[in-house]
Amino acid sequence: MDLLQSFYNYLEFEKRYSAHTLTSYRNDLGGFSDFLKHTYGDISLCDVRHIHIRSWLVQLISDGIQPRSVNRKLSTLKSLYKFFLKNGHIAKSPLLKVSAPKVSKRLPVFIDEASMAKLLVAPEQPDYTTYRDYLIVKLFYSTGLRVSELSSLKVSQINFSQKNIKVLGKGNKERIVPLEDGILEELKFYMDIRQNILRRDDIASLFLTNTLKAIYPRVIHQIVTTLIGTVSKLEKKSPHVLRHTFATHLLNHGAEINAIKELLGHSNLSATQIYTHNSIEKLKNAYKKAHPKA
Repeated sequence: MDLLQSFYNYLEFEKRYSAHTLTSYRNDLGGFSDFLKHTYGDISLCDVRHIHIRSWLVQLISDGIQPRSVNRKLSTLKSLYKFFLKNGHIAKSPLLKVSAPKVSKRLPVFIDEASMAKLLVAPEQPDYTTYRDYLIVKLFYSTGLRVSELSSLKVSQINFSQKNIKVLGKGNKERIVPLEDGILEELKFYMDIRQNILRRDDIASLFLTNTLKAIYPRVIHQIVTTLIGTVSKLEKKSPHVLRHTFATHLLNHGAEINAIKELLGHSNLSATQIYTHNSIEKLKNAYKKAHPKA
C-alpha cells in the first residue's frame, strides 16, 4: 500500500479525524509532494531531508502564505514523519533541524456581554427553525463546544437528570460539560417542537436541517454568522467566536484557567492561556482610563 495512503488510513481509522481535517492534511501533503517533484524530481518522501523542507518553507513564505498557515502545514509534515518513524520507514525525522516561522499572537475575538445578552433573547412565537437557531447559539455560549462537536450531537448525549452533556471532542476524547437549569428547560421545549414535526423516534441527531436531516457545520456556520450580525459589528462572525466568548466571559468572572481548559477540552494549558491576554488588555484599558498618570 502507498505510504501516504497508509498515513491517511491511520488518521481516519485510528486517530478518527474529521473529514474536514483529513482534507486539510491531503491538501498540505499534496502541495508538499508537488513542490518536491517540481524542484527535486522524483525524490521519495522517505528520502526527504531538512534542506528540502526548509526550501519549501521559503517558497511558501515568498508566495505570501502567512506564518500561521505555514506552521499548520509544517505540523502536518511533523505528523507524517512521526508516523514514518513509528513504523520504521525512516531512521530519524528530517524536521529535527527545521524551525517554525514566528507567529504574532492574535487575541481571540469575542462578543461583549451586553451584545451577548441581546443575542440570547428567546423568540416570542417560535417555530422549529427560529427556536433551533436560537438554541444553537445559546448552547455554543453555554458550553463552549466546537462546531464539529455541536453538529454531531445526539439526543442521547444530553443527560437531563445529571444536568450535563457528554461531548465527543478531538481525538475521540470524551468530556462532560454541565448544563444550567435554564438551558435544560429550553432543550426540553425544543425537543417537544422537534418531536411534533418529526413524529418519529429513529433520528438520533439533536439538531436538524429544515429538510429534517442531520445538521452539518456549514448550516450551523450560516445560522451563527447571521445571528451574530444582528447584535455585533465584529468583522469575524463564526461559531468559534462564541467559543471564545464563553471562555473569555468565564475568565472575566473569576473562573480558574484549569477549569476552563477542561470545559473547552484542550489537551494542554497553553491553548487555554490565550484567553488571559484578553483580561490583561481589559486591565490595561481600565488603567489608562482611570489612572491620573496613565
